[in-house]
Amino acid sequence: MKPTSAAFAIPGDITQPTGGYYYERRLLEGLRDVGHDVQYLQIGASFPDPTPDDMADLIAQLSTLEPTRPVILDGFLSATIDTDALSKLRVPTIAMVHHPLALESGLEAKQRAFLYRIERENLALVSHVLVPSPHTADTLAKRYDVASDRITVARPGTDRPILPPAPAEPPLILSVGIQHPRKGHDTLLKSLAKLRHLEWSAVIVGAAYDARHAAKLQQLISAHDLGNHVRLAGRVSDDELAKLYSQASIFALATRYEGYGLVFDEALAAGLPIISCATGAVPDTVPPDAGHLVAPDDPEAFAGALNTLLADPSHRATLATAAQKAGHRLPTWLDTARTAGAVLDTVSMRLP
Repeated sequence: MKPTSAAFAIPGDITQPTGGYYYERRLLEGLRDVGHDVQYLQIGASFPDPTPDDMADLIAQLSTLEPTRPVILDGFLSATIDTDALSKLRVPTIAMVHHPLALESGLEAKQRAFLYRIERENLALVSHVLVPSPHTADTLAKRYDVASDRITVARPGTDRPILPPAPAEPPLILSVGIQHPRKGHDTLLKSLAKLRHLEWSAVIVGAAYDARHAAKLQQLISAHDLGNHVRLAGRVSDDELAKLYSQASIFALATRYEGYGLVFDEALAAGLPIISCATGAVPDTVPPDAGHLVAPDDPEAFAGALNTLLADPSHRATLATAAQKAGHRLPTWLDTARTAGAVLDTVSMRLP
């Protein structure tokens, strides 16, 4: 059977340096690589808080698709598209939900309730839902009443490291995540401030996605006198990131919530022990023998976990070996594309 032709609607700049955009960019490429004719629909950047013009453009672009071409909607779109317009579309729709918008950090109660209501209503209308993790699938089933047979987990693929391990001395602690409150870099910095008596360095990689939070991180570095220990690198090139993964001895992300967390797979592929938080999909993503998870927003506990690895190189090596073994078992991006492609084919076969 010829692979199903499809469309993929994504808001804003597809090259944005976030895990969600990276996933969708690789999925779009992968679907094409395995034979699907996928039309890329570039949607206005205002989603998930759409302007009237961007909403009208989204609906217009979806309305022009032939009914035999299922469309994957980025989660910002599927969660906030006008419900009445969604119900009238002739084209089959597949929601790509990284994590529900109502679970984002820092929302006011009224906004959280609105996002929950509209996303729940919209998910009842789409033909199918793609998610990156069993945790997100479970969340949608239990909290959004999406039937489990309408959800498919398309776990992100992972590229294998291009550089061999070359651990720096003193040990390098690497954190990768945009500068946004949900990523918990403020908790990481407060934890590192408790470890200044040990030998280490740290690099935090990630674009300043939230300007106020980025300024707060700089203030914390100054307030805790961490300037000689911590580098807030911002966005770096792929080559620079590969070099940092090869030089690191520990991966640390004090996240407050993850619908998946691509960087954990990158750390496993690099053979790095992981320190993170037992929240969202993290416990399903980080094998128990490859790292330590603590409660979110607990700098003391996070510092204790880091101290354990810094003070005990033998234990660190044991976790690193387990991480490397887990990394070898991770799916590729072609595996991800084949999973999503099977959903497109199934949805297409149901068309009248």
